[in-house]
Amino acid sequence: MTRHPATPDPLNQPRPLDDYNLFLADLPLREALAAESPGNDYSQLLTRLGARLGTPEAFELGRRANRHGPELLRYDAGGRRIDRVDFDPAWHRLMTEVTASRLHNGHWGDPDDSAVARAVRFMLHAQVEAGTLCPVTMTYGAIPVLQGTIMAERGPCADWLSPLLSPLYDPSDAPAPAKRGVLIGMGMTEKQGGSDVRANITEAAPTGDGMYRINGHKWFFSVPQSDAHLVLAQAAGGLSCFLLPRVLPDGQRNGIVLQRLKDKLGNRANASAEVEFSNALGWLIGEEGKGGRTILEMGSHTRFDCALGSTGLMRRALSLALDHARHRHTFGKRLVEHPLMACVLADLALDLEGYTALLLRLARWRRPQAEPHEQALARILTPAAKYLICKRGAGFVVEAMEVLGGNGYIEESDLPRIYREMPVNAIWEGSGNIMALDIMRALAKEPDTRDALENWFAPLSRAHPAFAVASTIIGPLLATPEDHRMRDLAERMINLACAAVLLENGNAAVADAWCHGRLNATASQYGAQVREVHLLLERALPRF
Repeated sequence: MTRHPATPDPLNQPRPLDDYNLFLADLPLREALAAESPGNDYSQLLTRLGARLGTPEAFELGRRANRHGPELLRYDAGGRRIDRVDFDPAWHRLMTEVTASRLHNGHWGDPDDSAVARAVRFMLHAQVEAGTLCPVTMTYGAIPVLQGTIMAERGPCADWLSPLLSPLYDPSDAPAPAKRGVLIGMGMTEKQGGSDVRANITEAAPTGDGMYRINGHKWFFSVPQSDAHLVLAQAAGGLSCFLLPRVLPDGQRNGIVLQRLKDKLGNRANASAEVEFSNALGWLIGEEGKGGRTILEMGSHTRFDCALGSTGLMRRALSLALDHARHRHTFGKRLVEHPLMACVLADLALDLEGYTALLLRLARWRRPQAEPHEQALARILTPAAKYLICKRGAGFVVEAMEVLGGNGYIEESDLPRIYREMPVNAIWEGSGNIMALDIMRALAKEPDTRDALENWFAPLSRAHPAFAVASTIIGPLLATPEDHRMRDLAERMINLACAAVLLENGNAAVADAWCHGRLNATASQYGAQVREVHLLLERALPRF
C-alpha cells in the first residue's frame, strides 16, 4: 500500500492573533484618551479590560455566538404562544461582559465614568463581537430620553430606573422592575416607509388609564429580546413615541407577535425581527406628535456608537493584517518590509489615527456639560463622522483581507465576519443620504454649527498649508448647503476635523501625514500617497 506523507507542520504561517492586550496594543487610542481625559486616569481599568477581551477564550465566544445564532421559538410544548428568542450561552456571556462594562448606561449609571472612557470601551468590545453592541447602544440612547420624560415625572414606569442603571445582565422573562438589569430596543421602520417614518401607519389609541393600545407592524424590530422598545406610532396628535414593555406589569406577555427573525448578511449573533402589534400596551414618551424628535434624541447617541463600532472593527482588522505582515516571509523578507505593502498598511493605520483622535474628542464634546460651541461642533460632526467612517469600513477590511491573501478569506481568520459586520453601521440609524441631509438640516436651521466649525478651523489654517487650502475650499460649501453637495461636504468636514484634532494633540509627524494624505491627496486608493510610513507602522503594530 502506498503511503502518503503526512501534512507537515505549518511553515511560514503566523499563529492566530488571539492573546494580547487590546488596550495596550493601541498606542493612538491610549494617546487620544490621555489628550481628551486630562486629570482622569482610566488606564488601569482599561488595561484590565483590554487583557480580558484579548484572550483566546473571549475571541472564541465571539465566533461561537455567530456560528450558533439566535433561534425564534414561537410556541411552548402546550401550544401557547411564547415568542421567545433563544441564544447560545456564548451570547449571554458576552452580554454579561458588555453590561459589566456599562456600555449600556455609562455615566448615566455611574457618575465617576466618562463619555470618553466609555467610547474607548465600546471600541475595545467591538473587536471581539459587534452584535452585542446593538442592545447596549440603544439602551444608552434611551436612558436620557426616559429620564427626561416619564421618570422625571415619576410616571408609571419610573421604577425602571434602578434596573436600567444597573451593571447587571438579566435575560429572564419578568416585569422590568423585578429584574436586576434591563435593556431597551427600538422599532421605527415599517414596510411602506423605511427611513421615511412619517409614512408609518401603526396606530396608537389611549386606553383612559395612562396607557395606549398599539396596533400595526414594524419591518425591523431591533433586539426583540429586549425588555422594552421605543416605537413610533400615529396617535391623534400625530407621530408619537411609545415605550412598549415585553412583559406587562402584571407578568403577562404584551401583544407583541414576532413573525420571524431577519436572515441578515452580518450581525448574525444578534437578533432582529419582523413584528406585529396586537393591542400591545405602551406608555407615551413625551408629547403626541413629537415622536420623531424624541427618537432623534436617542438616535444621536446610537449614530455616534455606529462610528465607534466601525472604528473598533477596523482596529481589529488592521491588527490582524499587521501581525500577519510582521511574521510572514515572502520573496526573501518579511511581508511588512516590502515597500508597497508597508505603504498600504501605513495608510490604513493613518485612517485609524485620525478617526480615533476625532471620535474621542467628539465623545468629550457630546457630554451634557460641554460648552455651547462644543455641543454645536458635536451636532454637525456626529452625522458626518457616522457617514464617512462607516462608509470607509468595508473597503478598509478588504485591504486587510488582501494582506493575508487566501487566509484572509476564510472564516477562521475572523476577517470575513468583520467584513460582514461593516455595512450595518452604514445602514442602521440612517444611511449615507440620511446623514447627508441631517448635516444640511443642521447648517440651515442651526447656524451656530457653521460658526463653530469656522471658528475652530480658522486659527489652525496657520498650522499647515494643506489645512489652509482645504479650509478655504470648504467655506462656500458650508455657506450655501445644497443636498447634492452634502456627501462631498461630509467627507471634507471629517478630514479637516481629524486634521484639526491631530494638530492640536501635538504629534506633528502624524498630523503632517494626515494633512498630506487626506487633505492634499490626489489618489483615492490605500497606499498610493502616504508619508511617515515607518512611524505609522511602529505606532500601529500590536505591542504585547
